[in-house]
Amino acid sequence: MNVLDILLMISAVILIILSLLQSGKSNGLSGAFGGSDDLSLFANVKERGSEKVISNITLICGIAFFALVIIIRIVS
Repeated sequence: MNVLDILLMISAVILIILSLLQSGKSNGLSGAFGGSDDLSLFANVKERGSEKVISNITLICGIAFFALVIIIRIVS
C-alpha cells in the first residue's frame, strides 16, 4: 500500500464520521416534498458554534479527499 492510499482511507473515514455528526437541517425528503407548509429544501439555515466548526471541517476534509483521489489517479 502506498502512503497516499492510506491517507485516502483515513480522510474517507474522517469524512464519514463528520457527516454523521452533523445535525439534520430539515424534515428530510418527506417534509420537503410532502404536504409540509414550509418548503425547507432550499432554506437558508445559519450554522452557529460547534455546527459551523463541524461543517467547515467536513468541507475541508471533502476537498482533501477529492484532491487525494485526483493525485492518486495522476500518479498511478
